[in-house]
Amino acid sequence: MDIRADVLIVGGGLNGPALALALAQAGFTVALVDRLAHETRLDPGFDGRAYALALASRRLFEALGLWPVLAPESQPILDIHVTDGRPGEGAAPWFLHFDHAEIEEGPMGHMLEDRHLRRVLLATMQAEPGIAQIAPAEVVVQEVGPAGVTLTLGDGRRLEGRVLVGADGRGSGTAARAGIARTGWDYGQTGLVCAVEHELPHGGCAHQFFMPAGPLAILPLKGNRSSIVWTERSALAAEVSAMSDADYLATLRPRFGDFLGAIRLAGARSSYPLSLSIAHSFVAPRLALLGDAAHGVHPIAGQGLNLGLRDVAALAEVLLEARRRGEDIGAADVLARYQRWRRWDAVSLALGMDAVNRLFSNDNPLLRAVRDLGLGAVNALPGVRRRFIREAAGLSGDVPRLMQGRGP
Repeated sequence: MDIRADVLIVGGGLNGPALALALAQAGFTVALVDRLAHETRLDPGFDGRAYALALASRRLFEALGLWPVLAPESQPILDIHVTDGRPGEGAAPWFLHFDHAEIEEGPMGHMLEDRHLRRVLLATMQAEPGIAQIAPAEVVVQEVGPAGVTLTLGDGRRLEGRVLVGADGRGSGTAARAGIARTGWDYGQTGLVCAVEHELPHGGCAHQFFMPAGPLAILPLKGNRSSIVWTERSALAAEVSAMSDADYLATLRPRFGDFLGAIRLAGARSSYPLSLSIAHSFVAPRLALLGDAAHGVHPIAGQGLNLGLRDVAALAEVLLEARRRGEDIGAADVLARYQRWRRWDAVSLALGMDAVNRLFSNDNPLLRAVRDLGLGAVNALPGVRRRFIREAAGLSGDVPRLMQGRGP
């Protein structure tokens, strides 16, 4: 065997490296396989992608010792403003407003650009002696035995571990090789992603504007900049993606409005199709799935990465507790604990976001009246509003230790 480790991780995006660091800091040896080269992952160019890190996710990065480096690049989310309306007509009179001051723990989340988070994760992994990074590399064979799992790479190298983790996205080859099927559907929507610079300060306020074709999220970045996640019907999105920057902005402006003054593009534009995708099982013999490999959700509430990081924290805790008890960390009953902990939470949130998208992504007058009254009613009930804020901050339910800010 070329490489032996306690845990083998396939997938070098964000969740895979976060898990590798959590496990290595707890004393496990880890081998991480990434199909992309380090130079590709470390590209300093800005493609508009950014994440709304919930408070609990920030605490995970604090526990891993990363937040002091990430904090200077982050923007606290102080308010969330949710409205309904049509492009060019402005928002409906009913709205929902979340204020971070309604909870005692501080900002409910932080915005952080993908390029900054990725760079810090990779640099920290490279400095961690307990992690072996293999990139670029492709897994071609995945074999499970009674005492371990073996991966064969495209160049013939072999890796052996006690448990395998698939963190390789919605099209997870790890899940497919294990025979894990998926359930899901296409939304007929596309997410258009970019960032804009604007004249006026955003004040740390995130806006979610529901339009008939889908939601427009305007998320505050550091400085007078905002990240845009603009959902459109796929046919129109394809036309918009093909436009020049000037025409793209002209199409965005009626939807964006003028509350932040003049806007201009900052960085590259990208797009991706929107769908729901849930693995039938999060575990198989000596295997666990996390992040998008387990559950791909609609980005309507920006919870995709937070869900994945919750998987990371839960799996790290399960494996560490199993080792402390002297158990085989790849045993079926150990991995079943991880599935019991995470599957209900992930599937219920995915279906909840699906329901919200279906309720709001239409122009039905009756549904419009119902949802606008609902927004206004929730806004008028401080107790209900506070529960929503705590849920969005990742403070509800059975929170893993890492997401409480405690060490592995």
